[in-house]
Amino acid sequence: MVESRVQNVLDHRYLLRKIVGYRVEEREVDDLAVEMFETAIVEYGPPEFVHADSGAAMKSSVLKTALGDHGVFLTHNRPYVSNDNPYSESEFRTMKYRPNYPGTFENVDTARSFIDEYVQWYNTEHRHSGIAHFTPSQVHEGSREGAWTRRQEVLDAYYAQHPERFSVPPRTHAPAEVVGINHREKNALAA
Repeated sequence: MVESRVQNVLDHRYLLRKIVGYRVEEREVDDLAVEMFETAIVEYGPPEFVHADSGAAMKSSVLKTALGDHGVFLTHNRPYVSNDNPYSESEFRTMKYRPNYPGTFENVDTARSFIDEYVQWYNTEHRHSGIAHFTPSQVHEGSREGAWTRRQEVLDAYYAQHPERFSVPPRTHAPAEVVGINHREKNALAA
């Protein structure tokens, strides 16, 4: 049995609800991390910053230089603070509480297969409470606007039929406009 080391992989993604880059490897090394980020940057463009764990690969000068070449600012968890990135922690919990999560994997190929399926599900099917029960892909790609409108139309129709069931007209919530870690403007943080 191979112990699950998925956490070391998924920490190395952009600070988004959508997982835009990931790898499952037997070792955590800077060159593989650089490849992963380069691939994600080509597909999605560079983010303003990346918040990573404090592992050797994430703190390497090779990765810092590669991200810096794209204008990406790299921040890290504080030493000995395992829950410094609430977005990663939330996503890890979601993964670990899935009914099909094995806990350990027979080999790296089995782990890769599981993570490939999980990331597809997480990005396109998982309705995330932190983003108003939209999927990460809907929010990232902007298609949540149409879904939001449809939700509100259903609530409006139900309210029109049964106004006595409500004290105020129901409203469909939208994801927060600004969320993040280590924002440059102190007042920009929102839940």
